[in-house]
Parts: sequence; C-alpha cells; structure tokens
Amino acid sequence: MIFMRKALPFSVIHADLGGLAERVSGFTTTRSGGVSLGCFGDGQGGGGLNLGMHVADCEQSVAINRAKLNCILPSDVMFFSQVHGNIVLNASDISGSATGDAVFAAQPGIVCGVLTADCLPVLLSDKNGKVVAAAHAGWRGLAGGVLKNTVAEMRATGADEIVAWLGPAIGPEKFEVGREVLDAFSDGTGRVPEPYNYFVPRDQRRYPGKYFADIYGLARALLKSENVSQVTGGTRCTVTDEANFYSYRRDGVTGRMASLIWINPS
Repeated sequence: MIFMRKALPFSVIHADLGGLAERVSGFTTTRSGGVSLGCFGDGQGGGGLNLGMHVADCEQSVAINRAKLNCILPSDVMFFSQVHGNIVLNASDISGSATGDAVFAAQPGIVCGVLTADCLPVLLSDKNGKVVAAAHAGWRGLAGGVLKNTVAEMRATGADEIVAWLGPAIGPEKFEVGREVLDAFSDGTGRVPEPYNYFVPRDQRRYPGKYFADIYGLARALLKSENVSQVTGGTRCTVTDEANFYSYRRDGVTGRMASLIWINPS
C-alpha cells in the first residue's frame, strides 16, 4: 500500500526524501484534526491531534487520536519512551516498556515514529528504500550521538547512501540556550566543526551566557560528519507557527506531533 496523500483525514507535513516517494513514505503530523481539547486542541477552538500519552491530556482522547493515525498507516506505530539519549531501537522488537530516541526498520510496512514538540525529528532512508529510521533529536540527543548511532545501525542493516529530512522544530531565532549547550557541541561525542557557526550570542550585558542555537544547522553538521550530505527540510519553526504545531517552549503544557516513516509494501 503506497501512502495516499489525498485520503488523509488531517493535515501533515510531507517529508522530502529526494525522489523516494514510490518506495518510502514519511510525514510529520500537525496539531489539527483530532479530538483533544483545551491546551491540547488545535489552537482555533477545535479538536487537536495530540499523540502524546504522557502530557496530562485525556487518555481516551489520545487513544482516539492514535487510532485515527493508525487507520492511514500500513501497521500500527509503536511509540516508546524517549529519554533525550542516543539509544536506537529496531522497530520489529519494540515493546510497551522500550526506551530510546531513534528507531529503524528494514521490513516493508513497519512504521518508525517519534514524538516531538520543539525537539527536532529527523527522518532517514537509504536511496534504495531498504532501510528507514526516525530520530528524536533534541540538543542532548544530538550532542550525545543519536544521529551517529542511527546512521551506524542503518548501515549495519544494509543501507547504502543515506538521505535525511529535518522536520518541524524550534527555530534558530527562538531557541535560547545557555553556555552548557555550546560546550556540549565543542567537546565529546557531539562535537561539531566550528560550533560558533550555530550559536549567536545575545547581548551579554543583558543576557550573560545566553545564545540562540540553530538546531537545524547542528543536525546538518553532524549528519555531514557521518557522510550524509543530502539533507532537506529544517524550515518550519514550531514556536512561531502556533496554528500548525504544538510547542513546549511556547506553551509549557502542550501536545505532541508524530514524525513517521516506513518502506511501502509492494
């Protein structure tokens, strides 16, 4: 079953994976089209498509939203507990108690998915559509090597040249961070060349030790260091686009979007 864009009961942001649409499908959901209410709604007075079970929304509403999502997928997506780390799971082995921050699959019809509300979702595929992956890449995960580990697992499973798409996340004009975040990308696993390229200092007299970080740029740099150079996306800011996206940085209590990818069954 190839993913049919016109049949969707809610809006999504389609992943641009460089001409792989016949073999691989991927998208990020938006906040509209579900049944969640209040701060989990669509921001316009209607029901929201919150897919996070851990955010104090009504569990029945989340279950309905997840069922609505699963109806358009080739298999039910198995969400797992995300811990801002670098563990990569095999989608075929996920249980209800699994923890990690990325997931891969090499079997057609097995859906890989992560939940976000400002952190960066990254969808990956090899150019032959043999292996796909989804990564939850907040700054801690990026600095800890979640993309490095995801690419390594994909290649160990038979991936050839890998392409990536950066989904909606907090934009570089809204992601204020402290010096510890800059330091995390200057040393250790998450080191990037010339990290100051991705951190713009605020007025240090008024905001000492504060920077605006470019999470998209950091992800591209880390993917490039793993020889993943074809990277698209990274243009949608969750904080500023209140009509389409949940944002923890903007709202505090809020819902979660899902970013999903799978190999289309024949």
